[in-house]
Amino acid sequence: MKNKNLKWIYLMILSLVWGSSYILMKKALLGLNPLQVGSLRMIISTIFLLIIGYSSLKSVPNGKWKWILITGLIGFFPPFLFAYAQTEIDSALAAILNSLTPLATLLIGVGYYRLKIDSKQISGVIIGLIGSVILMYQGSVINPDQNILYVFFIILSSILYATSLNILKVHLQDVSAVAITVGNFIFIFPLALIVFLNSDYKQIDLSSLETKNAIFYILLLSVFGTVFAKILFNKFVQIASPVFVSSVTYTLPIVALFWGLLDGEIFTLNQLFATVIILVGVYLANKKSS
Repeated sequence: MKNKNLKWIYLMILSLVWGSSYILMKKALLGLNPLQVGSLRMIISTIFLLIIGYSSLKSVPNGKWKWILITGLIGFFPPFLFAYAQTEIDSALAAILNSLTPLATLLIGVGYYRLKIDSKQISGVIIGLIGSVILMYQGSVINPDQNILYVFFIILSSILYATSLNILKVHLQDVSAVAITVGNFIFIFPLALIVFLNSDYKQIDLSSLETKNAIFYILLLSVFGTVFAKILFNKFVQIASPVFVSSVTYTLPIVALFWGLLDGEIFTLNQLFATVIILVGVYLANKKSS
């Protein structure tokens, strides 16, 4: 199959998988606490990655291991931040706010790595931030009982993802993507195990239907949302332009919104307006003036 057609298939699959991750996380939290959801996801993902990609580690140059360690440690926190955030905010809102990652990537690249930015990209950053503020405000209006401060867990996750992306681009560009992923998880596996052992795991009722369902959802998150999606994403990057690859940022919130509405989450026209503003901002931030 030609790359032109294949890249569209990759885009649709990644949008479906990553867009569905938020509702899976929400459902898993019904049977397990955030620490258990985040740590189990990492533990299971590490096991699967070692099975399919351990041999790729031989290709990593010695001087690159420190950057794999750093990106691994950075990636350790978002799964927990997302899990805690979704104890207070809707899954669709979490997915939409995560689309701020490209904006954070651009800002960190400019501030730390001195990457050049033009007027169109600056406008995109500003528009995206305005949309985020509107979206957070509308969320607090619709559900005044939810703690809107938990939104900042998503924003912090976006900043962490953006930091990792910049390090990958600058320091690990010539290393196998599979090897980077496996190496990341090897480093964070002990930490995830420690977190799980300190998460009141002895109180988990394995006979409970909610617990069984939660473990099933985490298994889906690990195998598809982490292992399968990362491998597919790496292949996606190899056959498509960076601009086209970044379009997954615009499509996965649509899937997450669909699942959220099916699950009874409320989404108003004002929130839709704010979402469009964010996506326009992200689009402009990823475009350079001619």
